Amino acid sequence: MFKAVTLMFAGTVLAAGSGAGHAQSFPTKPIRMIAGIGPGGSPDVLARTIAARMSETIGQSVVVENRTGANGAIAAEYVLKSPPDGYTLFVADAGHYAINPALYSKLPYDAFKDFTPVSLAGAPPIYLVANANTTIRSVQDLITQSKQAPIPYGSSGNGNGNHLAMELFKSLTGANLTHIPYKGAATLTPAIVSGDVAVGFAGLSTIQPHVKSGRLRMLGVASGQRSSLTPDVPTVAEGGVPKFSIDISVGFLAPAATPRDVIMKLNTEINNALKVPDVRARLEAVGVRPVGTTPEQFGEAMRAEAAQLGALVRAVGAKVD
Repeated sequence: MFKAVTLMFAGTVLAAGSGAGHAQSFPTKPIRMIAGIGPGGSPDVLARTIAARMSETIGQSVVVENRTGANGAIAAEYVLKSPPDGYTLFVADAGHYAINPALYSKLPYDAFKDFTPVSLAGAPPIYLVANANTTIRSVQDLITQSKQAPIPYGSSGNGNGNHLAMELFKSLTGANLTHIPYKGAATLTPAIVSGDVAVGFAGLSTIQPHVKSGRLRMLGVASGQRSSLTPDVPTVAEGGVPKFSIDISVGFLAPAATPRDVIMKLNTEINNALKVPDVRARLEAVGVRPVGTTPEQFGEAMRAEAAQLGALVRAVGAKVD
């Protein structure tokens, strides 16, 4: 449905705005995608995969630059200081537009006023996993055993999406789980594998090798429905927590003053890239479900995630200054 709507909507707007001339000549120089996460993470891989395909179709190179720090705020500020002409895009995930506004008392950007959505490009699901040496074999095991004795869980940082996912789990189940934050997914997953913590939520790309080797056990996927990437893995809701659902999105934002016809040109190119079988296969291999939406649909998704995840940040009292 997203695909059909996107194509019809983009075609209508481009036809109506053809007199403006922006999209007809765009692009005439390289496009940069600025990622606030280091190389190898799901948003980075998503951007690089799309950039490689777009470079083949638009007649200009598309490059990804990593500007890490302050949970993506450095990358966001860099994009805002760039001309609003479509040549500099922000690779944004839910942490940037849904979690950060509630986590930080001050931010150098307002995701909803300073940026305009281009496309929700991918949705990397996160999974509840347990160390295979534990007797935790299901969601219900985790709940029951935690009420007998506290169970340590890890996250990739205070206020991170997988931290909030577990706090939501705790609030819905009454599970007795103790939070131990780590510095990113690169240290979280090894901590679960080694048994430093018993459980945690993590992305497919980091846990899959350990699941295959038998060192980690998948208990459920956090999203509201089973992932097409792992159709045999039940949702946490199916495991006995019916109100549990966390969806994390990744997409592209442009400075708010970017011309509408340029936004729609970028939207069409990004969404077309996401339809290419090789692109989809590459993304699915690293645990990212390709999406592709209209700018309006991405804006709606951003607002929905901001409401849900922002409320969770406030509920757990997480704060970074």
